[in-house]
Amino acid sequence: MGHPKFARPKYDTPPHPWKADRIEEEHAIRNNHGLKNMTEIWKAKSQLRRHRRQAMKLIGRVDTSEGHFAREKEDLLRSLHSKGLIGSDAIIDDILSLSAEDILNRRLQAQVYYKGLACSMKQARQLVTHGQICIGEQKVTVPSYPVSRDEEEHIRYHPRSNLNDENHIIRQTILGVRESAEYGEEEVDPEFNQNEATAVNDAATDAPKAEDTIPEEGGQ
Repeated sequence: MGHPKFARPKYDTPPHPWKADRIEEEHAIRNNHGLKNMTEIWKAKSQLRRHRRQAMKLIGRVDTSEGHFAREKEDLLRSLHSKGLIGSDAIIDDILSLSAEDILNRRLQAQVYYKGLACSMKQARQLVTHGQICIGEQKVTVPSYPVSRDEEEHIRYHPRSNLNDENHIIRQTILGVRESAEYGEEEVDPEFNQNEATAVNDAATDAPKAEDTIPEEGGQ
């Protein structure tokens, strides 16, 4: 059971530490999402396994159209929809098609980047940790904060942040990255979008950092 003062980790580490395919996959995910370490990936995978395990249990039931299991299925779908992981018309089988990246995309860091408030995932992490981002009126400094569907529309720069000035160097850099990303008029598939996002992410590594928005003490 363990000591109540010292909680156990809420994620599972890989059973085999030296599988090349898994290591390459995790390194790619870490680079694409600007993560600090592999632990954040393992947490997402553990959360995904819990959702899949719950879905498989309900799929294995003969009848979930009424009674306790029907309510449990509705609660699961409603919960994942509110977290932004599935659509409003999703069914229980759709949970099995989720990936760890779907969960990572709901992090505040990723949402800041996808909303165009930063020109790279790494810069988005810096803006969050330096208190430049808020949800509604609440400043959030945790990049891994899971953004719900209701909260994602309220992500913005903090009212006291210098980034509210459209002439700020970081805002101008973001605008330049947007203008340089030229897309055709035809609809493109999601894989192409991901590749384009990765290319923009790599091209923005030399962008100004969030430290530039913090005034030096004594006005120096």
